[in-house]
Amino acid sequence: MASSQDAWYLSLLGLAENFRTSSPPNIKLCIQCLQAVFHFKPPPRVEARTHLQLGNILLTHTKNVDLARSHLEQAWLLSQIINAFDDVKFEAASVLAELYEQQNQSNLSKPILRKAIELSQHSIYWHCRLIFQLAQIHATEKDYELASSLLGVGVDYAHISQAHYTRVLFLLSRCMLMLIDKKFLEVLPLLNQAGHLVDNWTGNQHQKEYLKVYFLVLQVCHYLMAGQVKSVKPCLKQLQQSIQTIMMPSWPTDDVVSGANPGDMFIWMPKEHLYVLVYLVTVMHSMQAGYMDKAQKYTEKALMQIEKLKIVDNKPILSVFQLMLLEHIVMCRLVMGNKTLALQEMAQACSLCESQPKLLQSHRPQLHTLLGLYAMSMNCMEAAEGQFMAALRLSQERDLWTFANLNLGIVYLRGKREMEFSNLLERINPETLPSHSHSLRAAAYYVQGLQSFFLARYNEAKRYLRETLKMANAEDSNRLTSCTLVLLGHIFLSLGNSQESMNMVTPAMQLASKIPDVHVQLWASAILKDLYRMCGDPVRENEAYQMHCNFSQMLLKDHFQSSQMAEHNLIFWLEGSFPLLATNPPSTSTQLGI
Repeated sequence: MASSQDAWYLSLLGLAENFRTSSPPNIKLCIQCLQAVFHFKPPPRVEARTHLQLGNILLTHTKNVDLARSHLEQAWLLSQIINAFDDVKFEAASVLAELYEQQNQSNLSKPILRKAIELSQHSIYWHCRLIFQLAQIHATEKDYELASSLLGVGVDYAHISQAHYTRVLFLLSRCMLMLIDKKFLEVLPLLNQAGHLVDNWTGNQHQKEYLKVYFLVLQVCHYLMAGQVKSVKPCLKQLQQSIQTIMMPSWPTDDVVSGANPGDMFIWMPKEHLYVLVYLVTVMHSMQAGYMDKAQKYTEKALMQIEKLKIVDNKPILSVFQLMLLEHIVMCRLVMGNKTLALQEMAQACSLCESQPKLLQSHRPQLHTLLGLYAMSMNCMEAAEGQFMAALRLSQERDLWTFANLNLGIVYLRGKREMEFSNLLERINPETLPSHSHSLRAAAYYVQGLQSFFLARYNEAKRYLRETLKMANAEDSNRLTSCTLVLLGHIFLSLGNSQESMNMVTPAMQLASKIPDVHVQLWASAILKDLYRMCGDPVRENEAYQMHCNFSQMLLKDHFQSSQMAEHNLIFWLEGSFPLLATNPPSTSTQLGI
């Protein structure tokens, strides 16, 4: 009897595989065959493997998540009591934990992964993979300490197991978490250790280049987070060269790069995603340095790349990249005086978040900050204040918190709300700023200089602004430099020192046209008009006047168009779901005529 039962379930398994691999596959019949296997009481190994197969197929090809979950749970339960059954046991644990995670039940996924990690110490591949997976869950929950210590265990385990490449992956992943957690001092020795291991790599050269890209991305981010725009340039250049090497047609596929050693079969992210990431950090650098044209160009290229990748496989990380690129391009457009495009791209960012609740949860403070900047540019100061307050309420992130407070300070100064500004002063004091960013500290001196200027305390204003200028010049922060120069020009004009004013406003104008920053150009042209009148130069006075009129008309036209758009109502969104927009936001590529 037993042998005929064996024949039945073996036939059913063969038939199921035949249906699965036929062209086109017949998933319904494949599932029916696999389910029928259980009627013939197969041995525990076959039963566990069949539950795993069914769980995977139901997850991939159907919407019956509950049934998939039930089969995976049974696969995990059965396989634990079977010795030397690694692939089924640990795959069941990994897939089941991932499913729990998707259902926001990490309280169920963590114990499974911990148990699987404990059981998998003899299996290099699974032990490393499960450590990465559990660390990822803790990192998502912002428990960076625990995630980092797990990765530390991974570093030591990979080292003992001779998985040299994965050891560096674990080390770099630890560095990434420390950067996210803003542990700048603690991350340096680890980054240096990783850099040393990559430089002295004698193994597979493809692995070396891949690790180098990961290392350079972290180095570039480290500099950018510290607001060191000039210091980052050599690293960024190296990174751009490295990614070109990896993207060459002769470069092998990712599975070849990760190597034959079972402990080394991992990558941080596919090379196509790395390519987009390098564009993203280049955009971040261009923005901080004040090269808006460059930032715009790279954003367009990166967004086109994302669209192509999403067609093939719409991975969640691509939406994160897309959102971050949109956030940067919005700031670009606002600086360049193109609020209509900024609004459309903001609406795109909102609809992206609306379709992915996790994305909205993590990026909501950034959206409020962007809407605050837009409202400021539209002189809707009450709405701007509401948006910055919402960002502050929702974020614990030091740099975003500082950036929102600095802009809130400008809102109060422009509204002559001295009392509110005084209450804010402690939070934007450059000497005690919670952020470690060089450029944000320089901006804090600028805001203090602006306050002194509004109070007509000109000497005090000059002292603060010279500090800003010194810091901005040290790191090539062009936009901050141009804003500071034009404000100093305005101060010298107020003091009647026309020559000194001219010495400030002329380079401010040159720098602002290079960025291009339309608002600084508008401000500078107004001062130049007055200066040329004082010098008795009617020809140049008229040129400056004409220039001022052109900028003014351009901004007014854009201002009017923006105020008429349905998306303008986003400035009143402070909680709950997004307001209904009458029109669907067009894609960036359509807008750019690509």
